[in-house]
Amino acid sequence: MSTANQRGQHAHERGTRTGSETGELQELAARMRRMNGEINRLVHGFAGTHGVHATDVQALAAILDAREPMTPGRLREHLGLTSGAVTACVDRLERAGHVRRVRESADRRVVHLHYVPDARAAARTYFRPLAEAAAATCARFDEDEMAVVLRFFAAMNEELGLVRSTGC
Repeated sequence: MSTANQRGQHAHERGTRTGSETGELQELAARMRRMNGEINRLVHGFAGTHGVHATDVQALAAILDAREPMTPGRLREHLGLTSGAVTACVDRLERAGHVRRVRESADRRVVHLHYVPDARAAARTYFRPLAEAAAATCARFDEDEMAVVLRFFAAMNEELGLVRSTGC
C-alpha cells in the first residue's frame, strides 16, 4: 500500500498529463459518477422501501461482504462513523428485521452482527437487476480483460482508502 507521499511522488514521476490523458481521466470520472449515481438510486430505493437510511444499506453490504463475523467496532471503522451512530444504525437494522446481534464467543462483550436470512433473500431480490446488469457486462469481456477490470477496482479502492485515512 502506498502512502500519500508515495502517491505524490508517482504523480511527479508521471509528469504533467497530456491533453488526451486529461480527457481520458475526465471521461473516466464522468462514467464513474454516472455508475455511482445509478447504484445510489438503487440503494436509496431499497432504503426507502425497507424504512432504513442509505448508510444502513452500506452497513448491510459491509456485513454481507465481511470475510469474518462483523462486529460493531469493525463496522464503525468501515463506515467511518462514531460509535453512537453505528449503534443507532444497528438498532434500526435490527428493528427492521435485517440483522441480529449475537454473542457467540466465551467473551460475552463480543457482539457479532449477522444478516437475517429472510432479509438477505429480500435484498438479493431487490438488487437482482444490479447483479444481472453486472453479469451481462462481464459477459462482454474476456477473462484477461476482466482481470484488468478487477485490478483497476482493487487499486481504486486502495487509493480511496488512502484518501479516507489521510483525511484529504
